[in-house]
Amino acid sequence: QVQLVESGGRLVQAGGSLRLSCAASGRTFSSYVMGWFRQAPGKEREFVAGISRSGNGTYYADSVKGRFTINRDNAKNTVYLQMNSLKPEDTAVYYCAAGAIVTSRPSAYHSWGQGTQVTVSS
Repeated sequence: QVQLVESGGRLVQAGGSLRLSCAASGRTFSSYVMGWFRQAPGKEREFVAGISRSGNGTYYADSVKGRFTINRDNAKNTVYLQMNSLKPEDTAVYYCAAGAIVTSRPSAYHSWGQGTQVTVSS
């Protein structure tokens, strides 16, 4: 298995940018596809972005397409989420996850980080 730790969440004004990081333990990081999910209070966990093992395939929820970019650095065991043009609706706890296939279904991911809070003020 892999342990994941997110960081980078903070308060930011609407229209601003933020870069989240997810650091993974172990030497098998490149064996996993990675995803970012988010969860707002009272809401279900929502798929945000996913990335293939090599980093060449990326996938985004319609709500963030064109604003967010996922990438990974396998040499650093880290996956990132660059968030631009942030909206108040983006406010949530953001989680990174590791799995075997890139999908929007949370159940397909076997390892999860603890989450990092992103708050976008209007």
